[in-house]
Amino acid sequence: MIKGLGCDVCAISRMQKALEDSRFTDRFFTEYERGYIGARKNAAQTAAGIFAAKEAFVKALGTGFGPLGTRDIGIRHNEKGAPYYETTEKMLSAMAEAGAIRALLSVSHDGDTAMAVCILDDGA
Repeated sequence: MIKGLGCDVCAISRMQKALEDSRFTDRFFTEYERGYIGARKNAAQTAAGIFAAKEAFVKALGTGFGPLGTRDIGIRHNEKGAPYYETTEKMLSAMAEAGAIRALLSVSHDGDTAMAVCILDDGA
């Protein structure tokens, strides 16, 4: 059963400017994410998708970033490049409070926009 649904969009051009500031990347992205973004041909597109995924997660929780920092929400990619949430202890705790055991993620890009959708469910 669905326990939460979150969606977010992020302008890729805005992310391009933000990536020029290492304080921004250090604050918002995990070490893995910074490495992944840096290795991509279109770093701003990748970063915008990851950022939107983090926002979508907290929107699905209905809490905003209050109980979680942006680096508490990890985004990884499987061998085919599909993104997924790397659940941390803080994420699992927040999900448990929402009655969820799983976080599903989809990210898409079109033009200057990256978009992410997160579904939290209880596994039923």
